[in-house]
Amino acid sequence: MPTPDHTNGAPCWIDLMTSDTGKAKAFYGELFGWTFETGDQEKYGGYIMAEKNGKPVAGMMQKDEAMVGMPDMWSTYLRSDDAAATVQAASHHGGQVYLEAMDVPDQGRMAMIADSTGASIGVWQPGEMKGYGLAADPGTPAWHELHTTDYGTAVKFYQDVFGWDTDVMSDTPEFRYTTLGAGDTAQAGILDASGYLPAGVPSNWQVYFAVSDTDAAIEKAMSMGAQVIDGPDDSPFGRLATLADPTGALFKIVAETAQPGADAGPQGT
Repeated sequence: MPTPDHTNGAPCWIDLMTSDTGKAKAFYGELFGWTFETGDQEKYGGYIMAEKNGKPVAGMMQKDEAMVGMPDMWSTYLRSDDAAATVQAASHHGGQVYLEAMDVPDQGRMAMIADSTGASIGVWQPGEMKGYGLAADPGTPAWHELHTTDYGTAVKFYQDVFGWDTDVMSDTPEFRYTTLGAGDTAQAGILDASGYLPAGVPSNWQVYFAVSDTDAAIEKAMSMGAQVIDGPDDSPFGRLATLADPTGALFKIVAETAQPGADAGPQGT
C-alpha cells in the first residue's frame, strides 16, 4: 500500500489513551507486529509512537489523574491546515472545545474537540509529522467511522468545519451512511446509529485495523486478554469484528479483502 495521501479534513492519525501503556504495547505489538519508541518526557510527555515496518501508524499515551473514570479509548484525528481556525469553526457550528490548538514541538499542532453531536475528534495540523505512514495493510489503520445519534447534524458539521465533500452511500430508514469522498476514494464514514446506540452512550468515532485473517486475529487477541464485543460477520467490505483490548479500549478489525478506501463499512454494533 502506498504512503497515505492525507488530504485536508481527512483522517491522518490515531492514538490510544490507556490506563496501562505496558499492557497496550504488549498487546498491540503482538497482535499487529508494532514496534515502539517513547518520546522525551519533558518535550512530549512520554508519548509513545507505534511503528509498522519502520513507519508510524499510531500513538499511545498514559492517562493522567485528570482522566480517572474515563474509559480507555482510541481517537481519530482529522487533518487541518490551521488547527486554531478549525477549533474556532467547530465552536461556531455547535461543537465543544476540549483542548485548544497547541504546539507539539517540531511535529505540528493538535487540538481536541467534540462535534455537534457530542463525538470526540482530534485535529492535527502537520509539521514534521504528517500522519500515519501506512494504511490498509495488515496491522495498520483501515477505516474511520462516526457512529452518531444525530446523522443530519453530524454530516453538516463535518461539511462546514472540515470541508468534507460528502457522498451518500445509502439513505433508507434502516441504513443511512455518508462518506468523505466516494467509492474507492472514500476516506471515512458517518453512520446513523440512532436506532441502536444504548441510552447514555454518546456519538463516537471508531477505528478499524486491517488484518489478513479476522478469525485468526480474534483467536490471538483473546489469548492475550481481549474480548469479542461483536462478530465476526461477513460483509461486502470484508470480515469484521469489534474487540475490546485488555484494558477495555474498543477497536474494530477487518480482513484485507476490500479495495482501498472501502476497507470497512457500517456496523450496527
